[in-house]
Amino acid sequence: MMTRMLMPNAAYDDEEKQKQIYDIIACTSPNLLLLDLGMAITFAIIAMPDLLNAAEGLSLNDEQASWFGSISFLAQPFGAVFSGPLVDFFGRKKANFLANIPHLISWTLLYNATNIPTLFVASALLGLGTGVMEAPINAYVGEITEPTTRGALCTLTQLFTSAGVLLMYFLGTVVHWRTAALICLSAPIASMLCVLLVPETPVWLLSRGREKEAMKSLRYLRGWTDTDAVREEFDKLVVYTKNLERCVICCNTPGLDALNCEHHNMNPIKRKILKFRYVMLCKETIRPLMLTIMYFSFHILSGYAALRPNLVNVCGALGMPGTRNNIMIIVGVITFVAALATVPIVKIAGKRKLSITAMLGCAISTTGLAIYARANLDPSVSSYDSSTFPTEISHVPEVLFFLLVIFNGLGIPWVLLGEVFPFRSRTTSQGIAAAANYVINFLAAKTFIDLESGLGLWGALVVYSMFGYLGFLYLYFFLPETEGKTLMEIESYYNGKMRTFADDPFIRLFRKSD
Repeated sequence: MMTRMLMPNAAYDDEEKQKQIYDIIACTSPNLLLLDLGMAITFAIIAMPDLLNAAEGLSLNDEQASWFGSISFLAQPFGAVFSGPLVDFFGRKKANFLANIPHLISWTLLYNATNIPTLFVASALLGLGTGVMEAPINAYVGEITEPTTRGALCTLTQLFTSAGVLLMYFLGTVVHWRTAALICLSAPIASMLCVLLVPETPVWLLSRGREKEAMKSLRYLRGWTDTDAVREEFDKLVVYTKNLERCVICCNTPGLDALNCEHHNMNPIKRKILKFRYVMLCKETIRPLMLTIMYFSFHILSGYAALRPNLVNVCGALGMPGTRNNIMIIVGVITFVAALATVPIVKIAGKRKLSITAMLGCAISTTGLAIYARANLDPSVSSYDSSTFPTEISHVPEVLFFLLVIFNGLGIPWVLLGEVFPFRSRTTSQGIAAAANYVINFLAAKTFIDLESGLGLWGALVVYSMFGYLGFLYLYFFLPETEGKTLMEIESYYNGKMRTFADDPFIRLFRKSD
């Protein structure tokens, strides 16, 4: 703060812009990973119409198509759980490099696929690679950025996922799905090249006792400035990492020497069990872990994610105008624009207001679609049978569906992963939360055909809208504002007394009136 007061405004602004530029450059490799991720989660959508009951070549029946659209979600949790140990052992930088390998293999297999098992294996590898990406990306971006820019840069990573979605939709309209897979090979290759140009995170280097490298990394990340300019921040990081060296079992017990306590000499197995208890089952880990898993659950089950693998056919079943290509391009553009809009919105309004509004918007949009489907569609309409699609088209479901896509794109559960967990449990917790996300994604995608068969399209939409309203209530009660907070401040928040209601003007108004 004193440094800020002594600097002219123009010089300070130039310095801040320089820092942001270097942060953006450092995030290039993770962002390319996310571009690849966006293409991976969308690939089944562009391939499905050509593969479903195809007259020649590779062909999938209804059940096989359901598995093809969801098997990547089933494989993703395994990659997500594995990503935590990978990041802790190799470091954030090397893990970002290694995370590209499954997708390199998968895109190659998809381009050369000649039978259904190869399609399934390639799809599973896409899911595995997507899961492996989560901890390296979130840990790296969360640790290299400053509190004032972390929210925007973490949201910017979401923008690259949306760009990948848009790019895949575009490829689906101009080239065959095999050619699209070949083009997608360029993303992991470019990411692996870019990761060679960026530094490891200062926090991880300090945790390994590599102070000189940590200082060099911090200087680069803050605009390749001199040592004195980052000394204060570096000293705080040193103190933080020194505390990490203390025994986790008794570090919070007053009067005990947590550096040379008796726990260092106890049975190794018992010590690991106790360490797991004090690292993974402590308040500052469990509370944000529950929050992120619940957020992911409601975000996925609010509608769009469950419909996405069968997106084109769902739009046809609702009687929406437009060809398959037009629908995919419009959805891709909307997803990208929504992700782009979150960057300034997070900076202006914060993460809490954006998340709550987006969840309520999803619930209302899905409710509108359910009401329209109930009132206008014949009960025989099925999104898996194009012969049942209505011949009359309407712009009403089109508007409601595109609103659902907008509000889904404004949801930011992934942004929270990079900042809400303490360092000791960060990568493992991120892996667990990501794994839970993919399990729920798999269940949502796989059970859509069963929900639609049992309840009809309108009934399935009603179920999704109910999850949207529950998600709105949950986030309103339990989601705190983390925008502008340091990682240490966020950790302290979850370590303190649990607040049933986050700090909210509406709640404060009622408290004053009591």
